Amino acid sequence: MTEFPKAVSVVMRCKDEGWAVGGTLRQLFNQTFDGEIELIVIDSGSTDGSLETLAAANPAKLIQIKPSEYVPGVVMNRGAAEASHDWIIYLNADAEPVGTDWLKELLTTAIETPNFGAAFSRQIARPDCQAVFAHGLEQCFGPQRESANWEHFFSMVSSITHRSVLDAHPFREDLQYAEDDEWTRRLIENGYQIPFSEKSVVMHSHNYTLQQSYKRAFGDAKAMAATAEKPPENALTRWLAIGLGWANDTRKDLKWCAANHRLTEMPHAAAVRFYQRLGRNDGYRAGWKHYQRDT
Repeated sequence: MTEFPKAVSVVMRCKDEGWAVGGTLRQLFNQTFDGEIELIVIDSGSTDGSLETLAAANPAKLIQIKPSEYVPGVVMNRGAAEASHDWIIYLNADAEPVGTDWLKELLTTAIETPNFGAAFSRQIARPDCQAVFAHGLEQCFGPQRESANWEHFFSMVSSITHRSVLDAHPFREDLQYAEDDEWTRRLIENGYQIPFSEKSVVMHSHNYTLQQSYKRAFGDAKAMAATAEKPPENALTRWLAIGLGWANDTRKDLKWCAANHRLTEMPHAAAVRFYQRLGRNDGYRAGWKHYQRDT
């Protein structure tokens, strides 16, 4: 995997991303990459005009599935199977490449990495992003990102892999969340490298409600419990872990909000962090029971 490719396939997932997909498509086809960009779109029931915008971009394939049929691993495996080229980029419909070198930088990271498995782009916040979520993006993708010191971190939003990797290690098709985390952990166990392509940048952020924050944290933790070895804590330890984790999150948010002159958003940030911690804990317990049948 050392030659710079002459063609790539971009697999794009979409559902009601009409507010963003136009910008994503414009930037996708405005790259300095001189080769062919084959676009494979899988839409899971858009009703907001996304389909018309996607069709106007003349994708190689525009596949429509029902919302009830959407399972991340199934969709990504299918997207790769539909693609004509060996280098496969996954790009969410609401992840707008920043600048004209997004693709070149992502490819460069991939071809220069020995034992390459997958690579992921940096993500930055949109101008309207609420403080707690903007801070979260910096923790995951910023210049001093905390995620570099975490046990593991990966994001599928803007990422690249090779067909040979997917042929040997396809995505699990029984997870509704955290399928990218499980997949890349499995790649690492099999000797692959998973680099961060810091110079490849997309604009991607969401302002989730408290309920959405809980649901996403719940779903990720439930999926991660599918392969976990540590059982859930007892009731006392559970609430202690939630409280201490929330306090640590809030301390970091306070420091970030102060530095960025956004202290008025701290009450909202604290509420979001509590719902995230609660969802993560509840999801892990539910996942342990669901996947391992052992309480």
